[in-house]
Amino acid sequence: MNCPECDAALNIPEDAAVGEIISCPDCGADYEIAKKDGSNVELKQAESVGEDWGE
Repeated sequence: MNCPECDAALNIPEDAAVGEIISCPDCGADYEIAKKDGSNVELKQAESVGEDWGE
């Protein structure tokens, strides 16, 4: 599977689980495994939690 952002090859382990975060080795984008059916994997943009610094 390739990164939706930069088209680099993503290494998704066989034992990866739904909800696991995968990072692109080239651009550093984070993706969450949304669905997994055998070798068919669907990714979605990982939620980034911003700091609110107590505001």
